Amino acid sequence: MDIPALLAELQSGIVAAARDELLPRFAHVERHRKRDGSVLTEADTAMQSRMADYLHGLSPDTVFLGEEMDAEEQAAQLASGKPVWCLDPLDGTGNFACGIPYYCVSLALLQSGRVELGLVYDPVRDECFTAQHGGGAWLDGKPLRVVDSGLALKQATALVDFKRLEPALATRLVTDIPYASQRSFGSVALDWCWLAAGRCHLYLHGRSNIWDYAAGNLVFSEAGGYSVSLDGQAVFTHALVPRSAVAAVDQGLFEAWCRWLGINL
Repeated sequence: MDIPALLAELQSGIVAAARDELLPRFAHVERHRKRDGSVLTEADTAMQSRMADYLHGLSPDTVFLGEEMDAEEQAAQLASGKPVWCLDPLDGTGNFACGIPYYCVSLALLQSGRVELGLVYDPVRDECFTAQHGGGAWLDGKPLRVVDSGLALKQATALVDFKRLEPALATRLVTDIPYASQRSFGSVALDWCWLAAGRCHLYLHGRSNIWDYAAGNLVFSEAGGYSVSLDGQAVFTHALVPRSAVAAVDQGLFEAWCRWLGINL
């Protein structure tokens, strides 16, 4: 199957699953706490089960890694040497359970140590972001490119997840504010896509998992955005190691943001 056809098929399958498994449960599910303290609902497990079956039928030779699998199984899938479907069935579960309309489904195809394809679907806005490594990014099938903001750092709007930052950095951000305005919405994959769509200008996250960021980071990168980890490395790594992320929509903002953060490019 060619890539455009594959992305269209994946979008069709994910949209159908989200409409059946997520939208009817939105704000009407019981919340449970996983061992790491994060939220889990019936919607997470129902969506993951459906997508696992769907993806196996679509590509039997590609292994499956879902957020709701146990860590040993996740590690085995990632180390299999085979292409991997990496799924977050419901990114933004806390928002979903509370009735906050900012959540998504995130799917990435990992192969040869990189992200080959990414798809992020927002059921509330019915928006689908897709990307292909080296091939570009799209929003609802239309080419997606970041636009040079023309802004100075002090004029920009930032998406910042304070909870996972080191205390010293979090404190500095509120005592020496480097941007004009700050937001925190609660879905890593969707954050990357909103950044790609120009709905904010800067990004900072201290610790996200591969299923959170793989698809969204590809969308942003293929749309022409700039990103790096807090230690100056590429954001994506083919491992179950949580990653930090720093990003901006244009080179000028990116360089200014990295200077403020003390990152050597």
